[in-house]
Amino acid sequence: MNYIKRAIQNLWAKKGRSILMIAVFSAILIFVLAGLTIRSGADLATTNAKKSVGATVTLSTNREAMFKNADSEDENSRPDPGSFERTPVNLSDAEKIAKLDNVKSYSFEASTSADKSSGITPISSDTEEEETSDEQMGGFGGQGAPDGMSQGDFQIKGVSESSSYNDFSSGTASIVDGEAITSADEGTNNILIEESLAEANELSVGDKFKIKDSDDKDVEVTIKGIYKTSNSGDSMGARFNFMNPANTIFSSYTMVNTLTGSDGKTIDSAVYNLDDPKEMDSFVKEANKLIDTDTFSLETNDQMYQQMLQPLNNVSSFAKNIVILVAAAGVIILTLIIMLSIRERKYEIGVLLSLGESRGKVISQFFVEIFVCMVFALGIAAASGNVVGNAVGNQLLSQQTTSQNESQANAAGDNGGPGQGGQGQMPGGGRGGQMGGNPFTQTEEISELNISVQPMEILSLAGIGLGISLFSIVLSSAGILRLNPKKILIS
Repeated sequence: MNYIKRAIQNLWAKKGRSILMIAVFSAILIFVLAGLTIRSGADLATTNAKKSVGATVTLSTNREAMFKNADSEDENSRPDPGSFERTPVNLSDAEKIAKLDNVKSYSFEASTSADKSSGITPISSDTEEEETSDEQMGGFGGQGAPDGMSQGDFQIKGVSESSSYNDFSSGTASIVDGEAITSADEGTNNILIEESLAEANELSVGDKFKIKDSDDKDVEVTIKGIYKTSNSGDSMGARFNFMNPANTIFSSYTMVNTLTGSDGKTIDSAVYNLDDPKEMDSFVKEANKLIDTDTFSLETNDQMYQQMLQPLNNVSSFAKNIVILVAAAGVIILTLIIMLSIRERKYEIGVLLSLGESRGKVISQFFVEIFVCMVFALGIAAASGNVVGNAVGNQLLSQQTTSQNESQANAAGDNGGPGQGGQGQMPGGGRGGQMGGNPFTQTEEISELNISVQPMEILSLAGIGLGISLFSIVLSSAGILRLNPKKILIS
């Protein structure tokens, strides 16, 4: 009798055992498929994270080299604080780097301070308190500074696109009237002013007022837009006008050059947002060929990308372990079931062997039986894989994200908590309140995996199921090979 036909007849005759075998195999394959789909979903989320977050590279003055040069004449002497000179970034170099591959977007930035002239008065603390503070600090309070150098009433932040600046991209600031600063404003004196500053001076979009440049000359500016900020500043904002968030004015970076009297071909820094964080090292290598590395440096930052990927990597690794452990457990369970089945069917096997059926065909009959059960189990697993995969995967991701957030919160607490942001930097210090930060859009953490069963995963599952069946049969066939038909029939 054909062993395939015998296998099918046996499955039909022993319906209870067949259903049990299908149920066990289904449970094994469902969890294997869940592991495969979770890993696939994590990989897809990783790919999407690359596109949405990327990584940033900042071109700015090489501060380490600058400090070394200041003390190069005598290595044993203490550096002269007045010898440090900051070199602005060449705009032409920044534009060359912006043309390299893997650059998704970029931002040119510069900052300075300016005094009021006419048509506007800065938001400030009580006059008497300010005058007292100025006397105590030697006139260093927005009206004057040591050596007659004014610290300014306003902080001017020059950008290439205001929408790319951290305050606007993160939602701290938003345009309430008028339009944002764009590349079209290069070479103009168009600006954005804060809402409370506009209300205090009864200014609106289209109005003009004057501020003073570094040579104490009047520069007329035009209000292109009015923005609102949720940044309340800090205690320093009460002492220094330019540190008050309401006194921050946004303009094109070219207007900062106008105020500082530079030739218009320099900026404080350039920030590049990359398409693929994995190519960050090669991008830096290419960019370094275009600049003087003794004067300028490229600082990399893929912290957001790494923070987003950590939970996904953990989930992907866990899913891989699920596949391995469940497959191993499946081999053990099915081997035990088949061995028990062989013990129960000793007489049947003895009859077949005594009739001249080869041991190979007897083993093949058992394989066909388990293979048919696997086919039914594969269909059940494919139908329920999405539900189980999404439930398990998103639960794992939620746990990993929560664990990471708690770890970061504990780390921040150990370090004394988060520092104050926004206006903490002195004007002319490069990028103002976001030195070393990411000026591009902040992306929320990935909170959900989009898990769906794909044809490739079904093929992988079928291969794993076939492997489990073969291993189970091979491990349990030793009992069949040792059986003696004569002894079986006599007993």
